[in-house]
This record gives sequence, C-alpha cells and structure tokens, in this order.
Amino acid sequence: MTAPRPASPSQPVLIVSDHTGLTAENTARALLAHFPGQPLRYLQRPFVATVEAARGVAREVRALAERGERPLIFTTITDPAVLRELEATPARVFDLLGPGLAALEEEFGVRAARSVGRYHDMHDQTSYVARMDALDFALATDDGLGNRQYGLADVILVGVSRAGKTPTSLFLALQYSLKASNYPLAEDDFEREGLPIPLEPYRSKLHGLTIDPRRLHAIRTQRKPGSRYASLEQCEYEVRQAERLFARAGLPVRDTTSASVEEIAAGIVAQLRRE
Repeated sequence: MTAPRPASPSQPVLIVSDHTGLTAENTARALLAHFPGQPLRYLQRPFVATVEAARGVAREVRALAERGERPLIFTTITDPAVLRELEATPARVFDLLGPGLAALEEEFGVRAARSVGRYHDMHDQTSYVARMDALDFALATDDGLGNRQYGLADVILVGVSRAGKTPTSLFLALQYSLKASNYPLAEDDFEREGLPIPLEPYRSKLHGLTIDPRRLHAIRTQRKPGSRYASLEQCEYEVRQAERLFARAGLPVRDTTSASVEEIAAGIVAQLRRE
C-alpha cells in the first residue's frame, strides 16, 4: 500500500453525472465518509450527457490542477465517449457504474442498457406517482395540519417543536413512498394524562422523536434568540414532558440529537417492518 498523500486544504470532489447526480453523490459521500480527516468540497456537475459538456468539466478540472489542487471525480456516466473526456484529465476518476455493469453483463449474458438516467428517470410511473402522493400528503398534514387525514397515514411522528419531525416526514415520503404526518407537542398536551385527543385513535401509527435539550436550545436560539421558546429551561421542560408522554403511551422513540434524517427515517422504516 502506498503512503497517503497529504490532502490540499480543501480537496475538490466533482460529482459528474449524465442525469441528476444523486446516485453518484450518495455513493461518493458514502465512500468518502470512511476518511473523516480529509477536508473536501463537493462540486455537483449534473446532466453532463454530451462530449461537449464533458469537455467543459475537463477544462474546469485542468484549471483546478494548475492551481496545485488534486481533483477527484466520481461519476455515473454511461456513454464511453463522454467518460473518456473525463479520464483524459489529471483528476483521479472513480467510475461508479463501469465495473459493476461489466460484472452484471457477464452474469446475465446480455449487454447493459447504458441509457441516461436509468435510476432516476420516470420509467416506473407507479413508483414515481406513489412518491409524489406521499409528498403531497406529508405537506398537507405537516405540523398538526390535516389531522382528519391521520387515518390515511402510514406513520405519525410526534415530538416537540424543532425535534426533526418535518424533514423526516418529507424524507420518508420521497425515499420510501410512506405517507407520514407529524404532530407538534405543545404545553396543553402535557397537561393530559393520555395522548393528545387527535392522536388517540391512531396509537399504532405513532412514533416519538426526542432530542437532547441542549441541542434543542441551540436550534431554537437560531430561530428565535432570547425567547422563552428557545430558553434552555423551556427546552428541558418540553423534552422531559414529551419523553414521559412517550413512556406512558408505550411509543417507539428515536433520538434525533446526532442522527441524520436518513438514519432517523431508516430506523422508523425498520420498526414499521418489524411491526
């Protein structure tokens, strides 16, 4: 194994795709997460589907190299001519599809359909429509709105304000096509012994989200500095009361303090599958 090269102050990582670039970026970030000490900056270059577009990226890469930087390219380009333009640059190119497609061609005994945007296109209309319907539902029932539609929900997230309910609901919709509602707990809800009245009929759909009060204090301070809403005392009170409510109701609970929305959503989906 060669000795590690010193990284530049912020090494450029170009995400180059012939479509949206979401697959390439997710894969690149997953790989690079194993090198936490490397300072990186991500440069998204989607819809590079022609040789001319690739030459534009190649010029950018050469300019970076001339400044003494060491660009990395992560790509899901499928057109060999377009890919060659990138491989002719001084960057280290990571072809995220090539080796895998070649192995699958050998396995299946047929050539891969190397067309643009196979993963993120709309060839699967049923899946696309389901995701859009779930997204519309999440927006319509966000933050306690549309509680009359809770019967249609796959999951209802419950927690104090700014605990991560809305981003998790939207991610569940877009990634998993789940109809996710969310309900914000307020002080009136803590005065009851049981669940808030709108949630009572849907106990089996409820998932609690909690958060460290100090983290909640920091988030709320950015939103409303100096307010009672953002005070550490108020945050500690709300989190404590919410966790007591979750315990009394026997709800599954996820801590969002240091978890990404992807981790929170994946945990909820795993819980739903177990149930």
